[in-house]
Amino acid sequence: MKYDFLISFFVILQILKKYFETIMKKLFILTVLIFIASCSQEPQQAGLNFIESENLINTVKVLASEEYEGRLSGSDGYMKAADYVSNQFKEIGLEPFSKESFFQKFNIEYNEVFPPVSLKLIDNQEVIKVYKLGDDYIFRGFTGSGEITAPVVFAGYGISVPGYDDYANIDAAGKIIIAFKYNPKWKLNDVNWSPGTPRYKSKVAAENGALGIMFVSFPNDENPQKTIGSTMHGDGVQNENFPQLHIDLDVAEDFLTGSGFTLKELQTIIDDNKKPYSIELKTSSQILVNAKYDKEKETVNVIGILPGIDEKMKDEYVILGAHLDHVGQQGKEIYFPGANDNASGSAAVMEIAKAFVGNNIRPKRSIMFVLFASEESGLEGSSFLASNLGIDTNKVAAMLNMDCVGHGDSIRLGNGKSALELWGLAKSLDSTYTKMTVNPTWSGGGADAAPFHQKGIPALYFVTTNSYTHLHYMTDTPGTLNPELYEKITELAFLTTYNVADGNYERENIVK
Repeated sequence: MKYDFLISFFVILQILKKYFETIMKKLFILTVLIFIASCSQEPQQAGLNFIESENLINTVKVLASEEYEGRLSGSDGYMKAADYVSNQFKEIGLEPFSKESFFQKFNIEYNEVFPPVSLKLIDNQEVIKVYKLGDDYIFRGFTGSGEITAPVVFAGYGISVPGYDDYANIDAAGKIIIAFKYNPKWKLNDVNWSPGTPRYKSKVAAENGALGIMFVSFPNDENPQKTIGSTMHGDGVQNENFPQLHIDLDVAEDFLTGSGFTLKELQTIIDDNKKPYSIELKTSSQILVNAKYDKEKETVNVIGILPGIDEKMKDEYVILGAHLDHVGQQGKEIYFPGANDNASGSAAVMEIAKAFVGNNIRPKRSIMFVLFASEESGLEGSSFLASNLGIDTNKVAAMLNMDCVGHGDSIRLGNGKSALELWGLAKSLDSTYTKMTVNPTWSGGGADAAPFHQKGIPALYFVTTNSYTHLHYMTDTPGTLNPELYEKITELAFLTTYNVADGNYERENIVK
């Protein structure tokens, strides 16, 4: 009996020994995992601690300053901004995209408005009003040059196609046209609208004998668009002798004086009947504009590389990009600062590069930091890079785009329907760190992410919600930015870049 007890006691001791050994082993493994996890968190936390809204906004102030004159791609102001960025990349310690330079050069169609400029209302051969550039009117980015005084004609939507012709019942020869900036929101069953671009509408007006065109926003919209700066022009040949303006609604009403109609009434008549209703007016316009056009003007993307450190993965890339350009200046009287669009994204990319290099954060994959040219005129810079990467597109794990990230109230992650896993990674990081994203997303890329999406590269688009209050207005200044939101979205972009670059994401098949 005594021996049985001793044997049982010994067996119990052995069981307890094995139990505690198992517990200690598990505790040891857990400790190691916690240690590894804490080590992996260290570079992320270092990067987060580095990013501060004050530094971001200071960089925006530089890029949005009058010195760079609104950063029209290819202009002297833009090239100064590109030099500033390339010098920053060099100081940071990034490697240049090519052996010789941080610049990737390519040619674009270019147009810039220089003095003198003017717009006047003429009635009975007398100057009734002299309008102010910026407040009352803005030239389209691809306006032609000219000094003209001519009667004004209202030509509806400025469309001339089989089945619908705004020019059918008016004489536009030798006249200046007022036309709605956009095509109708409605459709006729058997009519296909022509392109609604300024260049095409100008071409139609010129073919009908007009000397120039003044575009106007829809007065019946709930919040009619004000005059904006824009370099979107559309396909076709530049008419270097055909002025194009965007005039304020009140200015359009001035030109309608004595016609018996308001602009609202004219839009209502056309939209209700779905038929043209063009009229000759009793006023004239005097336009003076001096534009410098160049069919082949050199501009640059600015690109810096942070090489990866993993032998197997360093030849793979993450692209973090934003467009540097905006819509420039006009007549040396006004310029468009483009603080949110897109000095904010540019400054964020630069700050993230500093966060990596300044904290010696070296992920497994390489990172390509890019500031694109010519987004405003049609994604030309990002399209050029996507087609001239110098590496196999299959080696690009992801493209992350930052555009209009400084103004608004929350964060949106675009293209989530096309890159589900990449979107999920960023969302999971947000739930841990920033907690400011909203769920709505989209597919197909968007802005400078689009050319990469079209090449089959997973892409994510960082943007803020309610971001476009000052879009393409002269009021898009650094003072309109939301510092807390701006810092948070930059932190989220840093975290996403780090996790993709460090191998915590594998390239997925995108949904097109």
